[in-house]
Amino acid sequence: MDALVARLPGPALMGIVNVTPDSFSDGGRFAERDAAITHGLELVAQGAAIVDVGGESTRPGAEAVSEADELQRVVDVVAGIRAGSTTPISIDTMKSAVAEAAIGAGATMVNDVTACTFDPRIIDVVRDAEVDICVMHMQGEPRTMQDAPTYDDVVREVGDYLWSRVEALVAAGIDPRRIAVDPGIGFGKTVEHNVALLAATRELGEATGCPVLIGVSRKRFLGALLGDPERDRTVATVAAGMAAVERGAWMLRVHDVAPHAEALAVLRPVLGSGTVPA
Repeated sequence: MDALVARLPGPALMGIVNVTPDSFSDGGRFAERDAAITHGLELVAQGAAIVDVGGESTRPGAEAVSEADELQRVVDVVAGIRAGSTTPISIDTMKSAVAEAAIGAGATMVNDVTACTFDPRIIDVVRDAEVDICVMHMQGEPRTMQDAPTYDDVVREVGDYLWSRVEALVAAGIDPRRIAVDPGIGFGKTVEHNVALLAATRELGEATGCPVLIGVSRKRFLGALLGDPERDRTVATVAAGMAAVERGAWMLRVHDVAPHAEALAVLRPVLGSGTVPA
């Protein structure tokens, strides 16, 4: 069985398809099935190595979505993208029934922001289907996670948590070569916490033994760093992503694939000691 990083070599891009009416950045734009499928295929054409389809917003303050609603939102979209492309598809969900249905429709990865703690059966679904899994750190839950996030040592605590979840997955029978970790930038963290975690991307990978997925796309802390919460965050997102790649990030989860693909086209030969592709 090939390792995750062999099938999806980094640094690479995960394109976001939010099939929701209330995501913080693009809520409603792709909530309709055909628009979401078209958008997913456009992200592939722009350079996404994998497409991440989600039917429940996890923005700060977000309300929970029923299993039935989430299934209705995402399954046909996964099937439609799969029909139009061989590019891998990830399902962004914390619910085992949604993961199972999405895998049946063509998804080959589960991206769980609760690290398989909301619905532990999702571990069995991933193991039995032999698909990949990304587990994320979040302090609290979406409705309250940004109220007052606190850590004594954010890098150590996030790293320890992610390692404990990796251990739990492996103990349940999941191949460790199929596991990625995400420090959860913006999920129960202050601006300072987010910056510290980005700076420690390589350290988090070494602590867990897993490839690290980073999601900073258009997040609020970037507006805070810019000194303007209403300012467009595309350039800031690319800058933060490239900083993470320089520090060992395997995958960037992004809304805007095209500018990230251009930035990576420049950064890759630099990271590769100056070898320019023919």
